[in-house]
Amino acid sequence: MPLLQRLKLFLKCVSLVLMSGMAGSAAAIEVLRVLAWPGYADADLVREFEQRTGAKVEVTLVDADEVLWQKVSHNAATDFDVFAVNTAELQRYIAAALVVPIDTRAMRNIARQLPRFRDRPSIPGIVHGGETFAIPYAYAAMGIIYDRAQIQTPPQSIDILWDPRYRGKVLAYNGGTHNFSLVAQALGLRRLFGLGAADWPQAVRKLIALRRNAMTFYVQPDESVALFKSRQAALLFANYGSQQVQLLKQAGVDVGYAIPREGALAWLDCWVITRGARNRLLATAWIDYLLEAKPSDALVTRQGLANTTAESPANRNNDRMVWLEPVEDVGRRNRLWARIVSGDSEARVLRP
Repeated sequence: MPLLQRLKLFLKCVSLVLMSGMAGSAAAIEVLRVLAWPGYADADLVREFEQRTGAKVEVTLVDADEVLWQKVSHNAATDFDVFAVNTAELQRYIAAALVVPIDTRAMRNIARQLPRFRDRPSIPGIVHGGETFAIPYAYAAMGIIYDRAQIQTPPQSIDILWDPRYRGKVLAYNGGTHNFSLVAQALGLRRLFGLGAADWPQAVRKLIALRRNAMTFYVQPDESVALFKSRQAALLFANYGSQQVQLLKQAGVDVGYAIPREGALAWLDCWVITRGARNRLLATAWIDYLLEAKPSDALVTRQGLANTTAESPANRNNDRMVWLEPVEDVGRRNRLWARIVSGDSEARVLRP
């Protein structure tokens, strides 16, 4: 029996039981508590799911990985049923037993996914002990966006972010985890996500140089668009990739998008189910629904992101994508980055 039919039957049975024990009062409505990034649970898509299932969906939005962690880990993951997280961040949720395996047997829309996303064991971090903990949903490469009026030739190397010709014209991302991996690429280090003792000083030195070349730092996609346009930036390290390209073009800015020869860090967001989910069948149905054509297409047309069901023209150079992996020490990266942004010298940044 298809997943949605099973779910409808389950909810109908629950409703009948509740009605029989609640004389004269309305039956309780099943509620799905969704924790999502902007654009992952648009109101019209939510309404359609509600109409199909008879359930109510409560959506809470997050804007940073650490915020996501705080919300899910609070109260041992009992505040939400399903959430979206990238494959690198996912590992700490699995390690902390905050998420549970997903029963994919009744998820018919998995068959719509591209072969590389259906082959879940080949994607680092989403299969553990033979069980699937996450379903791939959206992805983007962190390439370089450039203003065509100021730069006519697509950038070939990450090094352009440090080019003195563009001092004060570079818009950088305000995040320690990704920025240390970015400079590891720029320095040609062997391990992008596992810096060794000898790597930290040169990585810090390189990030201090980036701070000096940058006009400022952003966190959210909309913020990056406003800053890029108002301050007439020439370059942008695109943490959100093709999503930012689309937003900038919609804002009337003529930009190009380049994947440098060193490769581009790339994130793959997946849907997962919390240990504290009240109704795992309902949570699974939500994930399956989002793999349908309408929700998947909305990622592309509305957000400028790539989905897992169709090839993305914005991410042609798949061979140069470097999927994010768990880093050696998130806390240390963020702590050092905060010191770098504050203007500390290399010695002060590296102090114990």
